[in-house]
Amino acid sequence: MKENRIPFNWPHMTGKELYYIAQSHFSGRLAGDGPFTKRCHEWLEARSGCAKALLTHSCTAALEMAALLLDIRPGDEVVMPSYTFVSTANAFVLRGAVPVFVDIRPDTLNLDERLIEDAITSRTRAIVPVHYAGVACEMDTIMSIARRHGLKVVEDAAQGVMATYKGRALGSIGDLGAYSFHETKNIISGEGGSLLVNDPDLIGRAEVIREKGTDRSRFFRGEVDKYTWQDVGSSFLPGELTAAFLWSQLEEATEITSQRLASWARYHRLLESLEAKGALRRPIVPDECTQNGHLYYVLLAPALDRQIVLDEFKANNISSVFHYVPLHSSPAGLRYGRAVGNLQTTNSVSERLIRLPLWMGLSDEQQDKVIDVLERTVG
Repeated sequence: MKENRIPFNWPHMTGKELYYIAQSHFSGRLAGDGPFTKRCHEWLEARSGCAKALLTHSCTAALEMAALLLDIRPGDEVVMPSYTFVSTANAFVLRGAVPVFVDIRPDTLNLDERLIEDAITSRTRAIVPVHYAGVACEMDTIMSIARRHGLKVVEDAAQGVMATYKGRALGSIGDLGAYSFHETKNIISGEGGSLLVNDPDLIGRAEVIREKGTDRSRFFRGEVDKYTWQDVGSSFLPGELTAAFLWSQLEEATEITSQRLASWARYHRLLESLEAKGALRRPIVPDECTQNGHLYYVLLAPALDRQIVLDEFKANNISSVFHYVPLHSSPAGLRYGRAVGNLQTTNSVSERLIRLPLWMGLSDEQQDKVIDVLERTVG
């Protein structure tokens, strides 16, 4: 880390990563679905309560698997927020579907469940709630809407590992869920992800799709005497070295989450006075949600110029960034999707939100400096 610089993110290492990677290396197991992958699957299944967890090489891959599993086809429509990462939409656009963008709630910045039914047509096949900042969407309402209209629900829980909604793990509530273990997330493997299969009827086909369309998983379990091409699929497995790295992180997931939450809570306390002055708004976490300290953001007052704040952070060697450019206004979003309503909240949030540095090991002194610069700039 550059001296005196406060990075936006700094990947946490538990100290066991290289040891487990060496174990995998010396065992001669480098391809996917080895012993470390099995440990990760078992941990994810126990922690989330999903019917089956399957590691993938990214959360993007998990979402692409979900689109294949649901037989998404050209002309189908999928309801989702515009305020999300491109993979949420791209996974379905790759199958020829139309992402239908709906506005977000002003409190949690999640998909506004009150607007979903206005976006549903005869072509709608699925709803994709995105749990922004590890804070859950209003899943009971979303699941009720999905059942009423015969739709599937795919949770984009890229930011949601170790977070819950009414006691249930994010990613385990819909028909399918997707996690990210990218180096910017809480629990990391560099690049990596997982598909959570909550509908038991989808497990067999999910394994086939993940293994290039073959029944290779059944072969290695001794259920068939050879494996052959069964269905469409691709190579979605991560290598065993990635799983070994991930296992070192999952072992300490509780401690990692606890420390991140402590830093999150400290930001929240220190920024209370700026919120009281009307300079910004702090994150809102509903009572039924247990978040994971994934990121801390502020929404600047509309009259403030975000770029001035970002420039001041940069001048003080602090890396602070905004977040998504709304998909509905992006070139590809205009080409492949459609928006329902004016998405006023999405547009406003995208122009005012700033994410503050947050990572395991962030010191009180570093946080104090971030707050001091923010107070001098907007207070």
